Amino acid sequence: MKSRHFADFPQIPYEGPGTDNPLAFRHYNPDEVIDGKTMKEHMRFGIAYWHSFRGVGADPFGPGTIERPWEKGRDEMSIAKKRMDAAFEFFQKIQAPFWCYHDRDIAPEGKTLRESNKNLDVLVKHAKAHQKASGVKLLWGTASLFTNPRYMNGGATNPDAHVFAYAAAQVKKAMETTLTLGGENYVFWGGREGYETLLNTDMKREQDHLAAFLHMAVDYAKQIGFKGQFLIEPKPKEPTKHQYDFDVASGVAFLRTYKLDKHFKFNIETNHATLAGHTFNHEIEVAAAHNMLGSIDANSGDLLLGWDTDQFNTDVKELTLAMISILRAGGLGSGGFNFDAKLRRPSIDLADLFHAHIGGMDAYALAFKIARRILAEGKFEEIIKARYSSFNVGFGRQIEKQKVGFKELEKIAFKLGEPTRVSGRQEYLEKLLNTYLHG
Repeated sequence: MKSRHFADFPQIPYEGPGTDNPLAFRHYNPDEVIDGKTMKEHMRFGIAYWHSFRGVGADPFGPGTIERPWEKGRDEMSIAKKRMDAAFEFFQKIQAPFWCYHDRDIAPEGKTLRESNKNLDVLVKHAKAHQKASGVKLLWGTASLFTNPRYMNGGATNPDAHVFAYAAAQVKKAMETTLTLGGENYVFWGGREGYETLLNTDMKREQDHLAAFLHMAVDYAKQIGFKGQFLIEPKPKEPTKHQYDFDVASGVAFLRTYKLDKHFKFNIETNHATLAGHTFNHEIEVAAAHNMLGSIDANSGDLLLGWDTDQFNTDVKELTLAMISILRAGGLGSGGFNFDAKLRRPSIDLADLFHAHIGGMDAYALAFKIARRILAEGKFEEIIKARYSSFNVGFGRQIEKQKVGFKELEKIAFKLGEPTRVSGRQEYLEKLLNTYLHG
């Protein structure tokens, strides 16, 4: 690989926990073999094209602060190609096996849909060549049905059938390009699929339209031979006040109501979970309970701010709890950990892009190793098993098998009298968790 845009940076090596090199991994060793798989295969890290190579440091109160050398020029297509060259150079230097994109991230939107599709074809061809040369794969693709003003009222839930048709055509093309690039998943993020006020909204009709849209996607995937996993990415609010994909639980209900649950799993984002009033591992557990855990958008939010800040997550405790839930569920399958995270507004240097991803990858890798140790030693599992042991025998087992009712249980309650209370031992368990986190 000839280095152009990141010539001053090496490929990031693994040097172990004792290193003081800021441009080295301390915990993520992509070649380390655990349970017959390399860490690279376990973690399946992906880089978000939109934040890392389209993000400019803008926030709701000011324009961008980040300027990149490859963004110079007047021709949008030439800039798009240079940007992609830089992106794949970075993917290789950070040793990330995957990347993710929205269609409008990689190719400029044209004056017409045909022109937009033509632009996208050019950049997809460019990306395919880069993938072949680098070995970097596409974790997932998606369509941006939220940036253009035409989607001010959503895409699949838009009250205008013309906009619905336009959104369908855009997703059709995005699915085709994802197939062309060998994408292992396709994500639906309904950022504007919701409403601002019920004064002008037929909610039931909009949800019916969303379900119809998703069924069309399922049908088209069969037609073109796309065998990747469809993923729903829940988010409760911002930009839309009431979004229909509020959290995993509401997503499960929606998918089952419209008989879509066999076709979709969830792409869970930490920041979205907290905006919904949940913890990250709560959302993972809900998805896993329904066999619908698909992938992770690896970031975090600021609990003191009310919007989606998309920060790089270095909270090893939070990530360890998440990793325990993921490992209990058997992993992410074709999913991975996509760094849907952006640099802070004052972090304007190229080096900051490396430090951010190194910190995130190290934190997830360390959490993975701690979680494996916790599960292998089984101390928490034993306590949970003992806590529910009364349902393993006798009338407890009959309850789970649904072979007793209120009348039978009333007789048992009369006979046994007042139950004996047993401590939940929460403080002990939190202390025990700290012994794994801090030794």
